Amino acid sequence: MERSGAERLLQRISQEYSANVHAIDVVNSSDASLLVYWKDQGILAPYVPEDVAKFYPPQHQDVDGNFASFRIFLCVIAYNTNLVKKDEAPKSFADLLLPQWKGKIVKAHPGYSGTILTATYQCSRDLGWGYFEKLAQQNVLQVQSAADPPKKIALGERAVQADGVEYIILHEKESGQPVEPVYATEGTPLIVGPNGLFKAAPNPNAARLFQSFCFTPECQQLCIDIGGLRSAHPQAKEKPGRTPLSQIKLMKDDPAAVLKQGEQLKAHYVKLFHV
Repeated sequence: MERSGAERLLQRISQEYSANVHAIDVVNSSDASLLVYWKDQGILAPYVPEDVAKFYPPQHQDVDGNFASFRIFLCVIAYNTNLVKKDEAPKSFADLLLPQWKGKIVKAHPGYSGTILTATYQCSRDLGWGYFEKLAQQNVLQVQSAADPPKKIALGERAVQADGVEYIILHEKESGQPVEPVYATEGTPLIVGPNGLFKAAPNPNAARLFQSFCFTPECQQLCIDIGGLRSAHPQAKEKPGRTPLSQIKLMKDDPAAVLKQGEQLKAHYVKLFHV
């Protein structure tokens, strides 16, 4: 297995395929637009696992059977409870622009992380690009992966994260670290991570078996209980003690729009944050 940021996966697979190297069986990406792109390139193999066909909502599976939502998770604001009192913690994206958070915020990079690229698109669409223009004036600590901000606030290196994966915040909190997620009043970015198979997979039968397992209620429950993720499978149960997805105001996922606007968003972001 190879684990990397979504944009690095795109680079690797593009380089391999341009050299006629077909090493990938199954792919999962936190940037769902990449699955749209690979489908458009004609290199994904249609395959619909039984559980997807029976149980998954239409919005969580490709109409042509090329991919489906293996994992769902959120990109959240969070804070260090040793450094920030609950009643003083930010409750919204707008709150992050207040003077008291200058020099105290950490966030990840949409040029590396598919999670952050997706969240950047959703926030720019719903809040306006002016939000990022103002956030860039807050002396933000810029890190790479969406997994990095939760670790920075757990260590107390920054008081607040502007974005980062919810499941690591939940892991840190449940292991006793002083962190708390915030579900922004404007809405929290919803991230969908689809799985897809490649037509030129070197192990096509094993790939289909693995893909089928990934979407079973047993595997989806493991993703929830151990991975801290969310699931589109109606038979999977939310982990006790966590805020149910149904109770969180969400921003809308739109992979096709991210595919269309992603490169422009990354270019604007780099210019704003000087990274």
